[in-house]
Amino acid sequence: MSNLQLTNSLTRKKEIFKPNNLKKISLYACGPTVYDKPHVGNARTLVVFDVLFRVLKVLYNSNVTYVRNITDVDDKIIEASQKNNKDIDEITKDVIKIFHENCKSLNCLKPTVEPKATEHINEMIEMTLSLIKKGFAYENKNHVYFAVNTFKDYGKLSNKNLDELKSGNRIEISDLKKNPMDFVLWKPSKEKDPGWKSPWGRGRPGWHLECSAMSEKYLGKNLDIHGGGLDLIFPHHENEIAQSCCNNNTKNFANYWVHNGFVTINKEKMSKSLGNIISITDAVKKYSGQVVRLALLSAHYSQPLDWNDKLLSSQRATIEKWYQLYEKSSEEISLKEIDILLDDLNTPGFIAKIHEFFTNANKGDEKSKKLFNSACKLIGLFDLTKKEWEELKKVNKNISDDFIEKKIKERSIAKQKGDYKLADRIRDELVSNGVIIEDKKGKTTWKFK
Repeated sequence: MSNLQLTNSLTRKKEIFKPNNLKKISLYACGPTVYDKPHVGNARTLVVFDVLFRVLKVLYNSNVTYVRNITDVDDKIIEASQKNNKDIDEITKDVIKIFHENCKSLNCLKPTVEPKATEHINEMIEMTLSLIKKGFAYENKNHVYFAVNTFKDYGKLSNKNLDELKSGNRIEISDLKKNPMDFVLWKPSKEKDPGWKSPWGRGRPGWHLECSAMSEKYLGKNLDIHGGGLDLIFPHHENEIAQSCCNNNTKNFANYWVHNGFVTINKEKMSKSLGNIISITDAVKKYSGQVVRLALLSAHYSQPLDWNDKLLSSQRATIEKWYQLYEKSSEEISLKEIDILLDDLNTPGFIAKIHEFFTNANKGDEKSKKLFNSACKLIGLFDLTKKEWEELKKVNKNISDDFIEKKIKERSIAKQKGDYKLADRIRDELVSNGVIIEDKKGKTTWKFK
């Protein structure tokens, strides 16, 4: 069997993946907190772990359990409810619906299990009771906190000691804590907020506790792979490790930690204050799910990805070109052909391989044509037939005549200057928008396909 290698955030090096049990591979990825529409940063996590799930299924004959949770009780949800004057149930139900539509449009496979936090409160209460009994947690005025100084490896994932973590991160200040770094396992709920009966009064779980309880229920006490966005390393994943290892008396909570890099927008961090947050829904509406997916895979998952029109136009032109060789049926791709992908999910290298298959297929190589189609489908592309893709393009025509004329003028100037690469790029951009241009007798005409 070819070896899958992954960069393990815990050891900070690339390692050969060795599962606990060849017949029961376990993968857990942190899902959304459902208080607002998911954005393209969330989409990257979705797509990266979907590709990992697909690769694991090829390697281990579908013996893979993929758990991706939904956090449907959280302070952010309560804040959104108050701000929008809507019931919490209405907000979570609407956002979950949008999230599932986004998953479908990005062609993400359904996880094996998709647990909701609110459906696992009993497991969270039991884990909290257990941590108190074992001396790792304490109760104070209906709050329960995990005592970080009881876990000697705290900070190992983020590679920082307690003093560094104190100075470098925002910490919830509370006189109820024995140590400023202690984190909440359970807290009281206000009368109008969601709450459940517990030994410490009516309340709700802390965010970190949710993932520990749900992952253990479905994947056991020692997982193969746990992952999420880079921003989750501290405090979320650090706290998960502490409470799970202490509760279960295990050296490792997860053997491999995989984290994807941030998405920036035109070189700037996404933030509400800058007003540059792009929802998955809007991105898909503008470019299509396949184009968005390919763009998200165009950089290595561990590296930053800058989201901009140039990137999306380029990926749209690529998808348009690739559909020329689309085939509904394709043969199963061999491990030999996905070696690049096995090297730490090297999607940019794999996409380059797809381009190579495409070039050879265009020269009449039938095997390359089949491999091309198989490779596209392996990373979640070509979920639409050629006919469906053509129909989608008609629906998604969102460019004006003025825009087309402007681009044709830019192309003409580029050709006059001898910049044929730019001229070709402009042509490709127009083609990706369903526009055909023709040069005759020094004049350029255009039409929609």
